[in-house]
Amino acid sequence: MTQKRFYLSTTDKKIGGVCGGLAEYFDIDPLLVRIAFLFLIFCVGGGLMLYLILWLLAPKQSQI
Repeated sequence: MTQKRFYLSTTDKKIGGVCGGLAEYFDIDPLLVRIAFLFLIFCVGGGLMLYLILWLLAPKQSQI
């Protein structure tokens, strides 16, 4: 059994691949993740910091 891990997406990315990677990890549409991040950025205020932290700390997806 393979363990599921979060990676930055190299194929579905607009800026850093965070939303695409989260969408692949949770098996949902990337547009929903992007909308959720926009909501967090504009309404809650912590979305940008969360995005930057994930972008810096998450490994990139290998091109195998």
